Amino acid sequence: MLVLATVVLGLAYPLLVTGIAQVAFPWRADGSLVTATGAHTDQAGDAVGSALIGQLVTDPGLFQPRPSAAGDGYDPLATAGSNLGPESPDLEKAIEQRRAEIAEREGVPASEVPADAVTASASGLDPDISPAYAALQVPRVAKAQGLSEDAVRQLVARFTSGRSWGTLGEAHVNVLRLNIAVRQAAQARSSS
Repeated sequence: MLVLATVVLGLAYPLLVTGIAQVAFPWRADGSLVTATGAHTDQAGDAVGSALIGQLVTDPGLFQPRPSAAGDGYDPLATAGSNLGPESPDLEKAIEQRRAEIAEREGVPASEVPADAVTASASGLDPDISPAYAALQVPRVAKAQGLSEDAVRQLVARFTSGRSWGTLGEAHVNVLRLNIAVRQAAQARSSS
């Protein structure tokens, strides 16, 4: 039984599912890699990131993602949440520190900072932020990139996705795709 279970569940089933995914959803099955122009690619060397995995953003003039508790931050080999309970003093301290930092960076009262801006996702690799967190960042990004706030709001709207199948989850904004579009808009403005 052990050998049979190993062959069926450890070899045959994963190969079948991988084969189906490669046929039905090849870009997603290969990691949902995105180039600097926002195009899909299956070449890791051409990619700047994955649309399905969050990553650290070091440029202060771009949209910032959710915090990450994965390893040293956004480590796909160490995906996990913080495992701190809702009444943990360490979690409360981290949330208040993040709230104060974000409020200062965005120039808003701490009460306006949305929850996803201060809490890490369960995997630590969430590639999306809420529309509210994106809206909070619009003035800073627009100023840093030399774009109008209206133009940046339009980009946020373009990269906002609704609930999955109309009922699951919440509306969300993909940070990688949004930042690529912001850079392209800033480059187009400066070259014209």
